[in-house]
Amino acid sequence: MNGWLLAAALVLAVGLGSTLWGVSTGPLARRVTAQNLSTALVCPGLLLLAQGYGRPSYVDLALLLALLGPVGTLVFARLLAEDLAGERPRGRAATWAAAATGAVVVAVLCAVTGPGRAMVKLLVVGALLVGGNLVASRALSGGFPGVGRG
Repeated sequence: MNGWLLAAALVLAVGLGSTLWGVSTGPLARRVTAQNLSTALVCPGLLLLAQGYGRPSYVDLALLLALLGPVGTLVFARLLAEDLAGERPRGRAATWAAAATGAVVVAVLCAVTGPGRAMVKLLVVGALLVGGNLVASRALSGGFPGVGRG
C-alpha cells in the first residue's frame, strides 16, 4: 500500500462515513446536504485511487461524478423545494471543508502529474467539483437572490 492509497482510504472512510450517517439520520435538510457532500468527497478519493493504482480511467469516472453529482443535487433542490422551504439545509462548514479537500487533492495531483493533458483534465475535474458543489449547496440553502423558482 502506498501513500496515495492510504490518503484515498482516509478520504473515503471519513467522507463516506459521515455522509452515510447524515443520509440515514436526521431531517430532510440534513439528508439532502449529505447527499451533496458525498459527491464532493468521493471525487477526490477517486482521483487519489487513480494515482495510487496508476489507472487514468478513474479520473474519467471522477470527471463524470463531478459533472453529474451537483446536477443531481440541483434536481433534488427543485423537486423538494416545498419540503425544504421550512427548514433550509445548513452545512456551510462541511461544504467548505469538502471544497477545500477537493482543491488540495487536485493541486497536489497537478503538481505530481506535471504539465500535459492529464493536468488539464485534473483542473477541469477540480473546477467542476468545487464550483458545482458550491453552487448546489447555495441552491439548497435558499437559492440565489433575485432568481425566481421558475
